[in-house]
Amino acid sequence: MEAAPILQVRDLSVTLDSEAGPVLAVRSVSYSVRPGEVFGIVGESGSGKSVSSLAVMSLLPSHARIRGSVLFRGQELLGQSDRALSRIRGRRIAMVFQDPLSALTPVYSVGDQIAEAILVHESMSREAATERAVELLALVGIPSPRHRATAFPHEFSGGMRQRAMIAMAIANRPDLIIADEPTTALDVTIQAQILQVLRTAQEVTGAAIILITHDMGIIAGMADRVGVMYAGKLVETGSVDDVFYRARMPYTLGLLGSIPRLDRGTHQALTPIEGTPPSLVDLPPGCPFESRCPLRIPSCREVEPPLLEMAASGPGHLAACHRSAEVERRDLKSADVFPAPPPHASDRDGAPRAELDQVLEVQDLVKHFPLVKGAILRRRVGTVHAVDGISFDIRRGETLGLVGESGCGKTTAIMEILNLLAPTSGRIVVFGRDTANITHRERFETRRDLQVVFQDPMASLDPRLPVHDILAEPLEAHGVPAVEHSARVRELLRLVGLEPQHASRYPQALSGGQRQRVGIARALALEPRLLVLDEPVSSLDVSIRAGVINLLEQLKKELGLSYLFVAHDLSVVRHIADRVAVMYLGRFVEIGAVDDVFDRPAHPYTQALLSAIPLPDPVKERTRTRIVLEGDLPDPSDPPTGCRFRTRCQKFSGELADAARRRCIEEQPALAARTGGPDHLDACHYAVTASVL
Repeated sequence: MEAAPILQVRDLSVTLDSEAGPVLAVRSVSYSVRPGEVFGIVGESGSGKSVSSLAVMSLLPSHARIRGSVLFRGQELLGQSDRALSRIRGRRIAMVFQDPLSALTPVYSVGDQIAEAILVHESMSREAATERAVELLALVGIPSPRHRATAFPHEFSGGMRQRAMIAMAIANRPDLIIADEPTTALDVTIQAQILQVLRTAQEVTGAAIILITHDMGIIAGMADRVGVMYAGKLVETGSVDDVFYRARMPYTLGLLGSIPRLDRGTHQALTPIEGTPPSLVDLPPGCPFESRCPLRIPSCREVEPPLLEMAASGPGHLAACHRSAEVERRDLKSADVFPAPPPHASDRDGAPRAELDQVLEVQDLVKHFPLVKGAILRRRVGTVHAVDGISFDIRRGETLGLVGESGCGKTTAIMEILNLLAPTSGRIVVFGRDTANITHRERFETRRDLQVVFQDPMASLDPRLPVHDILAEPLEAHGVPAVEHSARVRELLRLVGLEPQHASRYPQALSGGQRQRVGIARALALEPRLLVLDEPVSSLDVSIRAGVINLLEQLKKELGLSYLFVAHDLSVVRHIADRVAVMYLGRFVEIGAVDDVFDRPAHPYTQALLSAIPLPDPVKERTRTRIVLEGDLPDPSDPPTGCRFRTRCQKFSGELADAARRRCIEEQPALAARTGGPDHLDACHYAVTASVL
């Protein structure tokens, strides 16, 4: 770390034109990266993280106005011709983009694209470059690399496409790799694989890495130093230990306090950062965080604080706050600056679970889809086993978390419940009504008590209607008199923490958190008893997500709601759920009380899922034992015999004798109470509890 910086960014500013006026996307950003170092950049959406790194690569559109200096190994990059930069990009500086499907050319094979990246910068034959591409695919863990090199991007899974992007980035052994949100939208198990590949790539090439992400847990485990961005500017920077354990900027403290922790118990209220980031079109004078900061003083409105070194911290720890010296002297933590609301008690009167009313019962639910071939003479060639015999129930005031990787059948299961129709096989009972036998009128009445909150609030809200009409629509559909609509809309807005003036706004004029609150308000319009929440916070920034999670907990307590909470983020599930069911390839592999499953996971898949979740704690992240699953989810149209998890199981591949493996291959394990109480069930022949947090 004492070597000369490989990259020096000084007073970098980027201005972009928009219809509203010039956008100050990046404002006087300065940092340096040394050889072999991982520098993490974090912050909310719109803070300037990606724009600053695209400016370093000179990949911004021509209308972008860039000022400052970017020195790479002493050479100024800003102002260079595109021809000169082309000799550096891809060879000495490489980039891993956020969306690999958009970054890869769909009409060329993956192997050809990697070979092209080599041939542009190296003098070698096409055959040698192709062979090198195969070697790179093997290095990043692509199975059957020679065969996969001939495949096209759409034939790769999301995780495999990102691996291919990393292979392309390291093809010419660059000095610097810029990874822009490399794990966004990936399952936690695939995320763990990608992070492991990045570590391997760094070891092989010796490259420095700029890691852009919104996930503080990834930064805790990967980064050496970290910079926190807000409103286009760095507001705190330093070693990862200084920023996580001795943060001095209130915004950083708020970010750390708003993260749901996998290693903490259930129903602990999070610390939301109220308000939204300021517009970068017409920034007011003073500190941009002033309107959201509990520590603001009059001077915060007048003068923007500079980055100043913290005397009591390690060298290079800088913070931009007028009161940072006081924060340092008093050693304030997140809870001191942003006091969390008191924990929400469960609204179940302390009664045993068996005595509570049952709002949903699912027995042996099966949903298969035919796999057909042919355009004119269509014929069935197989069956997709989307859901293959799951059973659970939800009681009044209870939250069941349904977790698993993409493609495991979570969404299919909840769609079967929401359709209120007879399933392929099995039984669904909603509020005592069997969906196979209810009439059309009963189905309509049941929908009043069963509502859904979707993952993408922008896509689920009609952009042509103002918020008032969106909330009044279900009232009108179910015969609520029109004279009562306005009063009910105002009540709903108050309930979800919005103001009456929001009723006249359209969805596109709201922030992501506000749109999700509107989606929740619409689901509550008819006073339902059960909400199905399909990834309701996955698209939100961490600070906004904390407020929505707290809101859901508060509504559950006040209104006596029950939730079926579908998510891939187990940290959120640990925080909000009472019970959790872990799903793999259409079946449950473990189910039980959330503390039992998280503290004493029995199934190898649950253990791998939990170990893949990064903790926002550098010391814990450095000392944890990580279980990295190999490969992707098997094809649901051709699931493995016996135990469906055995093809990726760390126990099957490394611990069991041949006779035990034969049982896993031939015999499908049933859900049973093998390691804990009668309510903690797992589906593993050789289940053993283990702590992985």
